[in-house]
Amino acid sequence: MKILITGGTGFIGRRLCRLLVDRNHSLTVLSRNPAAGAGIVGDGIDFISDLDTLTPADRFDAIINLAGAPIFAGRWTERRKQLIRDSRIQTTAKLIAFIERSAQKPAVLISGSAVGYYGDQGDTLLDEASTGHDEFSHQLCRDWEAEAERARQYGVRVCLLRTGLVIGEGGGFLRPMLLPFRLGLGGRLGSGKQWMSWIHIEDHVAMVCTLLENPDLKGIFNATAPNPVTNREFTRTLAHLLRRPALLPVPAGVLRLLLGEMSDLLLGGQRVLPARFQQAGFQFRYPELEPALRQAILK
Repeated sequence: MKILITGGTGFIGRRLCRLLVDRNHSLTVLSRNPAAGAGIVGDGIDFISDLDTLTPADRFDAIINLAGAPIFAGRWTERRKQLIRDSRIQTTAKLIAFIERSAQKPAVLISGSAVGYYGDQGDTLLDEASTGHDEFSHQLCRDWEAEAERARQYGVRVCLLRTGLVIGEGGGFLRPMLLPFRLGLGGRLGSGKQWMSWIHIEDHVAMVCTLLENPDLKGIFNATAPNPVTNREFTRTLAHLLRRPALLPVPAGVLRLLLGEMSDLLLGGQRVLPARFQQAGFQFRYPELEPALRQAILK
């Protein structure tokens, strides 16, 4: 397939690009700096710097949309929140504009979202049919998904991937946690009772390929492992693997003082199940947390 990818130089995108190249797909990746992008992703990939440069004659069999400014990079000022929204929704709008003007439409659009769609719902088990709790993360994901859904009017199969916390070597949400835990300074966040719906990066990119290669699959899919854990269990498991204690909890008040509204992501959570991938027969390589963390931090 000829595939257009946004967000291809990010943590998930880099791994996905290599997998797709290994499967003999032809890739074009959007990057603000194509020269640097080639150094990040590797050889055998074409780059463009702006979606507006695509013409009606440019043809792609599939589009994978992973673009978006990092959620956890800095306090959520109003300016930062607008950047988080614009980097997702405006990029998706440009993709829809390209689909509209293209002479031959892609067969499928796989577009990113996040389990933040559901908001903080405590111990409630959530699947793809669950509704969201109205807060910033829900509003962001709702509007992002709605923009991607517009591709359906052009006969494009749309898959929306609500991604959990991605575990993998060398990046993801785990990276900033490793130093304090290795120094023995780690611990639960707040009460530690909040749920963490995680996914190993190898399973995540395999999920994208599953959606890419199965024309009967469409709609919303939770990209999470089948066994979410509480923050307390996560921190205990991480500390155990690093052979360090996890005795220094971070009080909720301290997190709110330091991070403001962004602390809601750390002190709240979602207990999400990947029901539709399970129904489709997806085989998880890392269904349990400890082997997933072991691969990511001890490889």
